[in-house]
Amino acid sequence: MNPTGLDLPPVMAAFVFGLMGGAHCIGMCGGIMSALTFAVPPSMRHPARMGGLLLSYNAGRILSYMVAGAIVAALGTFISLSPTARIALQGFAALMLILMALYIANWWKGLLKVEAIGRYLWRYIEPLGRRLMPVVHLPQAFTLGALWGWLPCGLVYSMLTWSLAIADPLQGALLMGAFGLGTLPALLATGLAAQQLSQLIRHPATRSIAALTIIGFAVWQLWTLVGHSTP
Repeated sequence: MNPTGLDLPPVMAAFVFGLMGGAHCIGMCGGIMSALTFAVPPSMRHPARMGGLLLSYNAGRILSYMVAGAIVAALGTFISLSPTARIALQGFAALMLILMALYIANWWKGLLKVEAIGRYLWRYIEPLGRRLMPVVHLPQAFTLGALWGWLPCGLVYSMLTWSLAIADPLQGALLMGAFGLGTLPALLATGLAAQQLSQLIRHPATRSIAALTIIGFAVWQLWTLVGHSTP
């Protein structure tokens, strides 16, 4: 099932939404990226090593998104057994996109309540990450990134509703992998101290344009669903 309701491949749409969510990623995870960068001993901060560590962090993070996507999509196989349930899941995914857009633009922070769902699990995961600090080897960075991927995030939870609607574990994993790749430029820019790019991504106008685009997409998705459900 295609939760977009459009001919646009869901994986491509997820990648684009990841790009659009870059401002939120910088705000929420930029500090983490900077802290991880500065935790590396100064004598080891040459470009090749730092680039490898940053990519390893994010590879682990994206893998965690894919695992979560597969798990949630597997759950969706039990929920979306009837046509009515499938339409309801697609509608729920569209509404979550609207909440994501409001979150990105700082217009409404309702998704913070959704993030609270994951804080219980994070209390057990976060201490494990501390034991890996400071990171000096690629396997350490990958493992820490894989733990970091479970940080409570409304943006991630919004995209997981798509995996739920797709109801296919492989497709759910690919969807979340594409979303994770979309968030990569913003986080790499933060980790590499690319100030100009970070400022552009965080600019209120950029955030507003991204939010309006996502809202427009979600409204079109809901309109399509109404058309399909009308006899």
